[in-house]
Amino acid sequence: MIPTQTNDVFADTFYYFALLSPSDVTHPKAATITPTLNGRIFTSAWIVAELAAAFSAPPRRARCLALIDHLYADPQITVIPPSPELFDAGLALYRNRPDKGWSLTDCISFIVMEREGITEALTGDHHFEQAGFIALLK
Repeated sequence: MIPTQTNDVFADTFYYFALLSPSDVTHPKAATITPTLNGRIFTSAWIVAELAAAFSAPPRRARCLALIDHLYADPQITVIPPSPELFDAGLALYRNRPDKGWSLTDCISFIVMEREGITEALTGDHHFEQAGFIALLK
């Protein structure tokens, strides 16, 4: 039995991609952890943009749009909107860590997590671990 996850978590593109892709090797883990989530879920508009880009092909777009609609409708999910200030903070982190392979979206995610006091991410991306967070889908 998987324990209930009561902390607030950050949902990365990795997680949503796994949920929408039954053939993805992480799909079973993402699908299993989802019903155990009792805290709030945070994500960002930049994650939504990455997800929409990955699922832009017509056969997959409808499923992606249904998920995006759910993200914005569910009161337990907060989609942090884009802002110049958040973008600039993410860009500053991106600029200041040339030793890491972190994407700009990763850096923005790390800023959101720090600001919200979140330590765990729904991701298998090792970059989150490099930044000091817990990747729940590893």
